Formats: sequence, structure tokens, C-alpha cells
Amino acid sequence: MTTETTTEATEKTGTRADAAGEQRPPAEARYADELAKLAAWDAERGAELPPGWRLSPRAVRAFVVGDEQLGVSRKFYGDDPLVDRAVVALMGRQGLMLVGEPGTAKSMLSELLSAAVSGTSTLTVQGTAATTEDHVRYSWNYALLVSEGPTQRSLVPSPVMTGMRAGSLVRFEEITRCAPEIQDTLVSILSEKQLMVPELGPDAREAARPGFNVIATANLKDRGVHEMSAALKRRFSFETVAPVRDRDFEIELVERQLAAELGAPGDRPAVPRDVLEVLVTVFQELRSGTTRDGAPVKRPETVMSTAEAVNVAVAASLEARYLGDGRVTAAEVARQVAGVALKGDEEDARRLRHYVDNVVRERARKDKGWKAFFDAAEVLWR
Repeated sequence: MTTETTTEATEKTGTRADAAGEQRPPAEARYADELAKLAAWDAERGAELPPGWRLSPRAVRAFVVGDEQLGVSRKFYGDDPLVDRAVVALMGRQGLMLVGEPGTAKSMLSELLSAAVSGTSTLTVQGTAATTEDHVRYSWNYALLVSEGPTQRSLVPSPVMTGMRAGSLVRFEEITRCAPEIQDTLVSILSEKQLMVPELGPDAREAARPGFNVIATANLKDRGVHEMSAALKRRFSFETVAPVRDRDFEIELVERQLAAELGAPGDRPAVPRDVLEVLVTVFQELRSGTTRDGAPVKRPETVMSTAEAVNVAVAASLEARYLGDGRVTAAEVARQVAGVALKGDEEDARRLRHYVDNVVRERARKDKGWKAFFDAAEVLWR
């Protein structure tokens, strides 16, 4: 698990490629060594590869969930059977739809699968209110269109058309942010595996090569913004990516991602275990609406994902290093949580003040870590 958005710019797993100074190279660059290792493993055992795939399904799975014997790191933390089902879905005729709360690593999982299956994760359509049919189908170089008319040279392929030509996976991020008529452009592409180009002639078309498919993502918080049509839903196999619920596992995950972001504890201010426990407990309780003792709390509307918890841990460590005394305490965590949880929504601010006054205050009487968090939060969140 990690983040429609855990930043992994300097991960110490696989290849730590900087791709000419990029902050976050694509997965196929960051993990080039591991992908090469898995390709060699496939060749060594004579593994059968689905048409158009760079790796076997077993190797794709190992790339995503890790394999200690092969020296391949785990990259997705969560439901391993979900990864198996996703790999199987991509071998079939349907596309793969990953749905879930924000910050549950849907985008990262789609990136990893694309890198392993096709060797590229950059064929991406970003769904927004401004996404047009041209982004999904094709557009034109208008200077050439005026001088030459509609020709192959003046046609500008979309990532979808490029993926069809190459036999590669295409990612469609936040598909439900697009208007329904834009979403439905995919219906015929997924069912017929071809794209008609009538401007080039009545029979002109682009046929998908083996290996082409679509991985789409959608946030449950966007449900109702632009509901998908029944026809489009039938073209996808749906998988729900759930948040991490086990506290100890989430603490371990935050520790791992913190090391990936900032290096080993010796290279940065360490975040003590008790401080991570406070951080993860706050996130889990506000995310679920229930304390660890079973008492109800008011859930904020803002996203309280594991990815955001990692961002808070990184920010707290940076604050301690550059603005503090080098020690990370729960006070730094409280100050950084405010930037995640308080997004200018007054109702969320009231909910968080209620949580601090009624849950954190009681714990602060018995635990110094919670007291540091309470003292900072009481001043900051008023």
C-alpha cells in the first residue's frame, strides 16, 4: 500500500535511478535492475508469456509484491490476492478498474503493473473536467492538416492509440472526473479492440496489437460526480483497493516509506516508534471514525490515508532536522498533521478540535507522547 500518492523519488529498492535528475522517474526506470532480473528468470525457466507481455504473470506478481529469493523488493503493501486477480484480469478481454478511497495506492499499483507487463507506465490519460475526446482517441497537427489534409503524418495519436499500436497497457487516471460522453469513448475500444479514424477513409482504423489493455482508477469520494454508464462498467473488471487497517502493519509501512524518502535513520532524524504510534493512531481513528477503544469520533472529509501519514512523517523529520533540535517528537507530528487535515473547511476544523479535546486530552494525562501532541495541537488547531 502507498499513494494515489506516496512519493517515491529516492527509493532505495531496485535501481535508484535519477533519470537525469528527475524527482520521480517512472517505475520502469526506478526498478530497471529488478525488471531485467525477472526477465532473465523467465528466460531461465522457459516461462510462458501472454501475447504482448514483457514478463510472465508470475514475474509480474513478484515485481509488485516482492520475492526475497529473487532479490525483488515489495512495492505494494496490501491485499496480495487482489494483485493476483488484477494480473489475471489484464490477460483477458476486460479492462481493469481499481476503485477505492483516495491514497490507497491505486495509481501506484497501475503504474507497477504497466511497467512490468509493458515496460512502460507513461501511456497515461489524466481524467479531469477538461479531458476531451481527443485525449482518448486522437487529434491533429492543425498546421499539417491545413496544408496536407487528414493524413497519417498530421494525425496526433493519444496515449490510448499509442498503446493500441504498441500492444501496451494504458492507464486512465481518475476516470470518473471525466464527463460520461468522454468516458464512453472507451466502450467500443475495449469491446472491439479497434479505433475507427473516419477522416482517413471509411475503412481506416487502428487495431490493437496483443498486450493492449486499459487500467483505470476511480476514487470512491468522486462517486456521483460522473457515474459510469452500465455499458462501460461491463467492459471492466472491478477491484477495490482498501485502506490499511492493521496498526502495527501501517506503522511498519510508514517506517519503510520514510526510509525510502529520506534514507536510513543514520542519515536523518529518526522518528521514534512511540511517535509513529501516535501518528498512525491519529490517522486510523480519524479515517475510521472510531477510537481504538471503540468510541465514535467525527470523521473529517479530508483524506487521512497512509500516503498522507507518510507525508506527515517526512515533514516532521525535515522540521526536526532544519528547524528543530534534531529530535522528532509528537509535537512536530501535530504541527504537520494540521497541514493534511485542515484544508480550509471549518466543519473539519470543528471535528478535529473535538477529537483533540475529547480523545487526545484524556491520553495526554497518562502518556508524554500524547501530551506533546496535545500541547502542540491545542495551540495550533484553535
